[in-house]
Amino acid sequence: MSSINLSKRVPFLKWAKSYNRTTFVADSVAAMVITIMLIPQSLAYAMLAGLPPQLGLYASLLPLVAYALLGSSGPLSVGPFAITSIMTATALAATFPEALTSEYVAGAVILAFMTGAFLLAFGIFRLGFLTNFISFPVVTGFISASAIVIASSQVGNLLGISTNTSSFFEVITSTAQHIHQTHFETFLLGLCSIAFLYGAPKIIRALVLKLTSSYFIADSLSRTAPILAMLGAISVVLMFDLEHNGVVLLGDIPQGLPALALPNWQPINWDFKTWKSLASSALLISIIGFVSSLSAAQAFAAKQRQRINPNQEALSLGVANISAGLSGAFPVAASLSRSAVSFNAGAKTPATSAFTAIGMAVSCLFLTPYLYSLPVVTLAALILLAVLSLFDFNAMKRTWAFNRQDFSALFITMILTLLNGVEWGLVSGVMLSIGLHLYRSSHPHVAILGRVPATEHFRNIDRHDVMTDPEIVSFRVDASLYFANARFLEDRVNELVASHPKAKHLILMCSAINDIDASALESLYDINQHLKDAGMQLHLSEVKGPILDRIKRSDFLEEMTGNLYLSHYLAWKDLTNQPMAGSIADR
Repeated sequence: MSSINLSKRVPFLKWAKSYNRTTFVADSVAAMVITIMLIPQSLAYAMLAGLPPQLGLYASLLPLVAYALLGSSGPLSVGPFAITSIMTATALAATFPEALTSEYVAGAVILAFMTGAFLLAFGIFRLGFLTNFISFPVVTGFISASAIVIASSQVGNLLGISTNTSSFFEVITSTAQHIHQTHFETFLLGLCSIAFLYGAPKIIRALVLKLTSSYFIADSLSRTAPILAMLGAISVVLMFDLEHNGVVLLGDIPQGLPALALPNWQPINWDFKTWKSLASSALLISIIGFVSSLSAAQAFAAKQRQRINPNQEALSLGVANISAGLSGAFPVAASLSRSAVSFNAGAKTPATSAFTAIGMAVSCLFLTPYLYSLPVVTLAALILLAVLSLFDFNAMKRTWAFNRQDFSALFITMILTLLNGVEWGLVSGVMLSIGLHLYRSSHPHVAILGRVPATEHFRNIDRHDVMTDPEIVSFRVDASLYFANARFLEDRVNELVASHPKAKHLILMCSAINDIDASALESLYDINQHLKDAGMQLHLSEVKGPILDRIKRSDFLEEMTGNLYLSHYLAWKDLTNQPMAGSIADR
């Protein structure tokens, strides 16, 4: 393999050549900011996935190093992510009856391996285009509903009660039934944590700006609010001995780095149902993780005038997830909020991820003993505040105003996600998007044309003041022609012929037709014959070169009763000056 091809597969070899002191400082500062964010988030997202907290720390080590070597986006922050964490929890709960058992944890590790395998397949076989079938409204509806599901899953931790978290509506019902059991100290501590996490960043930023006038320092220090909230909560627990008053604490977290090993397959009964459940969940997690990660990476690349290779990103995320599995962790993806912070903090290269991994390794080695007294409700508050940004109300408003069909896809995806869970919501949304696309393409926009006076332009008679001729029907199809809309085209032509009894010519403007298949060609044969039987001629204008090349492989042009014109104006000019002369027919 040449050095050029190797650098494409291992981008580290390319950007490392020009790495300098300035870039090192920028990446190091950004890594410090991200590490401060990632420590509490990794613990919280492990809890969200229903897994031991240390697995969140483990998911923030090797995967970050893997992405640093193979990824191409400097600001992208790979690691535990709220959406993939809740999808992991849903997948494990559907497969294994009891949480936090050996088979439950082993299932999470194997899920990470499977997710990595799917992402590697996306990259190796260039299957990233499959994610294009997930439309923006579906992604918006899915992520917004997931934010609601994630928030609702923390209601029990916030109130200090046990709730059924299998679905959003069951959480609401279960909470209503047990709300009288609310633990006062836990609830009060949770409210204080939420208030602090919401207000402290703004207060810190305002104070620092007054003292230093540096937006970078102010923004960076405001990111320490979660760490300050953790320290404050631990202090309150110790001061008032809340452990013995019923406040649930994080407890013992193993100190040290994870042992690298292949997953332990023994605890799991590997029947077909288990394989199918985990594999389908891993596929959906890989798709959502890839879509969210790629969209963030491309957004940051555009701002930096760089280019992102989707297939390479799939490979890097695949190796990152396999690394998570080797570390005994769960599936990872790029966090949108952390990536935005990383970009604003000045991250230049993927080395930021490697430096963040070093910070997380230090945390695993030295900080875990001090997390024993961290109340779980503080992590719940952190999750609640973190997922607020995932609910994109502005995008919903724009979609509603722009296209009601797209909004219906968004809304239905949201409802199905809330009713049946994140996996069914996503699958249903994708199927709905494909269905809407097929419906739209099978009913393309068709415009009857007339000539704009004193010009060579032809426009829709319903939108412009134009000239028409009773003997000529000019119309344009604004879509490619294929099997799904071939019958629609025939029906539309028959309708036009019936509504124009004096017409002798029908000109099909083909400027918007970019492709045509065999079914559509057969429809053109039928249209030509029907028009011939009705005493009319079929003409084509402005046919694009590739389409014309394909039509010439058949005998349609020889069978066509009319002519082929370079422009619609030439067709109109020729047909309104009988006998037909000056035609530029290409038979």
